Amino acid sequence: MATNRPTKGSASQGYLAVGNIVGVHGIRGEVKVELLTDYPERFSPGATVYFGPESLARPVRIEAARPHKGMMLVKFAGVLDRNAAELLRDTVLLIPEEQAMLLGEGENYAHDLIGLQVETTDGRVLGKLAEILYTGANDVYVVNRPGAEVLIPALNEVVITVDLEAGRMLVQLPEGLEAPAGAPDQD
Repeated sequence: MATNRPTKGSASQGYLAVGNIVGVHGIRGEVKVELLTDYPERFSPGATVYFGPESLARPVRIEAARPHKGMMLVKFAGVLDRNAAELLRDTVLLIPEEQAMLLGEGENYAHDLIGLQVETTDGRVLGKLAEILYTGANDVYVVNRPGAEVLIPALNEVVITVDLEAGRMLVQLPEGLEAPAGAPDQD
C-alpha cells in the first residue's frame, strides 16, 4: 500500500506541499529542504516551486539542488546570502495540484487519505484517519477514536480497500493490533 506524501499536515486547496525549509546551509543562500514528495526531481535546477502558504504563494526558480543527509540543499533565485535564506525557515514549498505526478494502482496521495473513516472487514468503525507516520519500513496510519489511537500499518494485506468517493478505508487488522474496547492504553 504505497502512500505518496506530498503533505505534512495538510496542503491548501489548489496546491500540494512538496517540501519544507527546515534550515540554512552555508553563507551563499542555500536552504535545507525536508522532502514531502517521493519525486526529488521536482527540485531540479530551472524548476519552479511556490513559497507558501497558498494565500500568499509566490513562484520562485530553483538555481541549484543536491541531496544532503536525507534532505535536499536548494539554492533559489534571488536568495543571495545566509540572512535571506534564514528568513525562509519553516516555509512550505508548493506546486500547483495540476503538476501532481500520476499515481500507480493502489497508490494515493496522503492528503486524500486524511479524514477517511476507517472500518474493519467485520463492520466496526475504528475512527478517522488523522495522520500518517513515515517510518523506514512502511507508512503507519494513525486513526483517532474516542479515548485512543489505533496505529495501522499501511500494508496491502492490512488495507483492503480505499474508497475516496465514499470517504472510507476498509482494513483487516492483524491479531492483537487493536486493544479491546474499554481497555486502558498501555504506556
